[in-house]
Amino acid sequence: MNNSLTKKQMGLAVSCAMALYFVTGAAIAESFPGETAFNAAHQSYLVDQRGNAVKSGYGLCWNAATDPAKGYTAACDPAPVAAYVEPKPQQVAAVAPPAPVTRRVTLDADTLFDFDKAVLRPEGRLALDDFLVKIKDINPEMIMAVGHTDRIGSDGYNQRLSEKRVASVKSYLVGKGIEPNRMNTEGKGETQPVTKAGECVGANVIACLQPDRRVEIEVTGPLVAL
Repeated sequence: MNNSLTKKQMGLAVSCAMALYFVTGAAIAESFPGETAFNAAHQSYLVDQRGNAVKSGYGLCWNAATDPAKGYTAACDPAPVAAYVEPKPQQVAAVAPPAPVTRRVTLDADTLFDFDKAVLRPEGRLALDDFLVKIKDINPEMIMAVGHTDRIGSDGYNQRLSEKRVASVKSYLVGKGIEPNRMNTEGKGETQPVTKAGECVGANVIACLQPDRRVEIEVTGPLVAL
């Protein structure tokens, strides 16, 4: 009987002690300077005399209602981890390649060659040097040289002569640095005259047909900074 009474008394004493603990803790929390600001910042966590959050034996923080605290504080919860955001790849503005330009020049065959010949004259080499200076601001992607003759002589002969002349022009320009795979040649013979039929007759026919004897060169490529 005494033992039973002792246990009841001990239980009552423990209950009273716990009630006193919470009441005292609440009173301390109320009387602690700065408690209002602290609790507002810490989701109303229960604090001790030193302002530290009161924790259970399991390390849980307690609020004034004696429930495990759910809100975030630096003392009671780990700092939230920011969600990982996949960085966006940098957008690189596409740079359009420079637009190609085309330049054409017509060279007098009588300046380039002696009459009825396909070997470049000194004046012809100078004319081609001047042509290279005029296209120095172009990065040539394609160069087309077309040879023409007058109508004096047979069709076959004039065709071969026009082909030989543009071959001489190409050989010279390649020697000056033009890439051979970027240069094409074509002989047209007498098929594309500048003069009209019946215009050149008489003693001055060779001089009159001079515009038909020519080499046309077309260069295509983007401009380059000089």
